Amino acid sequence: MVTKEQKQEIIVQYGGNEQNTGVTEVQIALLTARINDLQKHFKANPKDHASNRGLLKMVGHRRRLLKYLRTTDIERYRKLIAELGLRK
Repeated sequence: MVTKEQKQEIIVQYGGNEQNTGVTEVQIALLTARINDLQKHFKANPKDHASNRGLLKMVGHRRRLLKYLRTTDIERYRKLIAELGLRK
């Protein structure tokens, strides 16, 4: 589980300050942290199908946010995927 302190670090890193939580980059980074955290959960609990549905919803939400960012500002998109290690 992503702790409160980790969330604050992500928000400050991608949003500038702790109040700037609505920025697309912050939302994508938080979703990525939660998705990566759930990956560990599924290695230990492979039959947890209810949580798998939640994971798929988060992945879809992140994909839509990335598509929005790509269409509005391609440079911010490229910088973000490089920092998060997406699109290998």
